Amino acid sequence: MKSICFYFQVHQPFRLRQYRFFDIGRNHSYFDDIQNAWICRRVADKCYLPTNKLMLDLIKQHGGAFRISYSISGTALDQFEKYTPEVIDSFRALAETGCVEFMAETYTHSLSALKSKQEFTDQVRIHSHKIETLFGLKPKVFRNTELIYSDDIGNMVADMGYKAQLTEGAKHVLGWRSPNHAYAHPYRDDFKLLLKNFQLSDDIAFRFSQHTWPGYPLTADKYVDWLNQIDNDNPECINLFMDYETFGEHQWKETGIFEFLKHLPSKVLSRSDYTFNTPSELVANLNPIDKMYAPIPISWADEERDLTAWLGNDLQDDAFDQIYEFEDKIRKIDDLNFWIDWRYLQTSDHFYYMCTKWFSDGDVHKYFNHYESPYDAYMNYANVLSDLRIRLDDALVISHLPTMEQTKKDLVRDEIIIEEKKPKTKQTKAKSDK
Repeated sequence: MKSICFYFQVHQPFRLRQYRFFDIGRNHSYFDDIQNAWICRRVADKCYLPTNKLMLDLIKQHGGAFRISYSISGTALDQFEKYTPEVIDSFRALAETGCVEFMAETYTHSLSALKSKQEFTDQVRIHSHKIETLFGLKPKVFRNTELIYSDDIGNMVADMGYKAQLTEGAKHVLGWRSPNHAYAHPYRDDFKLLLKNFQLSDDIAFRFSQHTWPGYPLTADKYVDWLNQIDNDNPECINLFMDYETFGEHQWKETGIFEFLKHLPSKVLSRSDYTFNTPSELVANLNPIDKMYAPIPISWADEERDLTAWLGNDLQDDAFDQIYEFEDKIRKIDDLNFWIDWRYLQTSDHFYYMCTKWFSDGDVHKYFNHYESPYDAYMNYANVLSDLRIRLDDALVISHLPTMEQTKKDLVRDEIIIEEKKPKTKQTKAKSDK
C-alpha cells in the first residue's frame, strides 16, 4: 500500500482590536469585529470557496479515488457562521461525498494541552460535537494545534478514545527513520502516529512561488516524479499536511497554484502507484513500524520544530501563564460571555504575534503578524487580560452576594430561630404542661 494523505488546516483567529491602557475597566469589547469580518470575507473569496469548489470537482471527476481531510478550528467555524455562511455550506457539500474526513482538535486552536488537561479535553469534546453537528461526521483522528505532540499529550488523546494523532516528522525525533510510515506511541501500542513529510509539504505550501528555488516552477508532472523517486525506504504513506490558505491566500491564484492542484490527482493516479487515503483509512490499514518517543513537545513550526514560536521568550511565557491563571475563577462563574472571551484569548496566534525570532524564520513570523512589534502585541494582550481580571473579580463578588429571594428566605429562617430560642412565659409553659 502506497498512499498520499492530504490534510489541510483551516483556521482563523479572533484578532484583538487596539486595546489601550485607558480602556481597562471601561470597555469590555476585545475583538476587532470589522477586521475579522473583512479578513474572513477576503480569505473566503480567495481561498475557501474556490478551493472547496475545485476539491468537490476533483472528487467527482475521479469517482471517489481522490480523498482529503480537514481540521477546521472552532474559531474559524464561528467566523464562517457569522460572516460567510456559504463557506459552511461548501464544506458540508464536501462532507456529503463520503471522500472527506474531519479531524478533531482544540476548539479555539489553543495550547491548552501544555497547561490544563481539563480545559484541553473540554475543548476537544466541544469541537468534536461542533463538527458532528455541522457536517454529520464524528472525528476519529486527532490533530493538535500546530501539530504539537508529546508522549504525555498522546496519552491524553488516547484516553479520550482517539486511535491516532497527526504530528510533525521532526528529524531530531525520528533520527534516521522516515516519516513515510505509521508509528506507535511508546506506551500505547494501539495509538498510532501519522507524521508530516515536511519536505514535500513545504514544497507546495512555502516554496511553490519562490523564483530562486531550484524546484521552480513546480508542475504536477515534476511533483509525481519526486514521489516516484521515494523508494529507498518502501514508503507506505506520504503525509502532505499544510494550511488550507496555501491555495489562493499564501500562494495567490496568479502563481498557478490552482492549476497545479487541478492536475495533481490525475497525474498521481495515472503515473504512480499511489492512492489517496484519509487518516482513518491509513490507521485501519497500516501497522506501525516502530515506536516514536517524544518526551519534549514537537510542532510543525520553524526549523527547530519545537514550541519556541509561541513560548520562546518572557513575553510569551508571561502571557501564557496569565491566561490560564483565570481558569479557576472562570469555572466558578456561570456566564457564557466570560467563557467565550477566555477561550478566544487562548488561541495560539496571540502568542505567535509576540515571537521575537527574527532570524531564519523571521519572514514567516512577519507575514502573519499584524502588530508593528512583538512588544505591541504583548502590551495589547496584557491590557485585555487586566480588564478581564477586573471583570472576573467583580463577577465573583456579585456571585457571592445573596439574591433578594435568598435574603427573604434567610430572614424567615432567622425569625423562626429567634422564636424557637425565646424563653417561654409562665402562661405558655402552663399550656404546654397540659
